Amino acid sequence: MRLIVMTAALSLSAPLALAEEKRDLDAHEHGVGALNIAFEGEDVAIEFEAPGADIVGFEHAATHAEDRAKIDAAIAALAKPLELFRLPDAAECSLVAAEVELHGEEDDDHDDHEEHANEDHHGDDDHNDSHHDEHAEEHAEDDHDEHESASHTEFHAEYQLACAAPGAIDRIEFGYFDVFPNAEELEIQLISDKGSKSFEVERGSTVLDLKGSI
Repeated sequence: MRLIVMTAALSLSAPLALAEEKRDLDAHEHGVGALNIAFEGEDVAIEFEAPGADIVGFEHAATHAEDRAKIDAAIAALAKPLELFRLPDAAECSLVAAEVELHGEEDDDHDDHEEHANEDHHGDDDHNDSHHDEHAEEHAEDDHDEHESASHTEFHAEYQLACAAPGAIDRIEFGYFDVFPNAEELEIQLISDKGSKSFEVERGSTVLDLKGSI
C-alpha cells in the first residue's frame, strides 16, 4: 500500500518524494500529525501519520480490554478518510483502498534493562536468597516501567481515492479534529503537477484553501 503514495508522487513533475517528508517515530511531537497528499489526474494518494497519544490518548501497549477497544475504534475511524479529510462533493471522490496500522518502537535501552534486571548480585554471607530475589524483582519491575514509558506508538494510514472531477477540489475540510480531540495540528505536504507545497492546519481553523494549488 505504501507504493501507492510513492508511485503517485514520483510520477508527477514535482521533484520532492513523499518519503523525504516522513517523520521518524522517535522524533514525533504529541499533538502534531503529518498528511502527505499526491494528485495525479483522477487519482489521489494520501499518507497519514500521527502519534498514538493524538489518536487514542496513550502510547503504551494495549494491555487492557478498554485500551484495545479504543485502538479498534480509532482504526475503524481512520479507515474512513473522506469523513476525516472532507473533499468537495462536486469532486465526486470515492475511496478505492485504505490501510491503517499501529506502529510501535522499542526503547534502545531494552537490552540494557533486561541485563540489569537479570544481573547476578553477590553480597555478603548474611544476604540470603530471598533478599536476593526481591532485589532482582524490584529492578525488573522498575526497568519494565521505564521501558514502557519510553516507548512510542504511531498510527499510520494510506489511502487511494478516485475523483471524477478533481478540478473541483478547491479545499479540504478537516473533520479529523472533531473525531480526535487530542490532535492539535496537521503538517501537510501536497504534490500535484503544479509542484510541491506545504501547509499547516490547526484545531480552530479546519478548512484548507487549495485554490490554485492543484
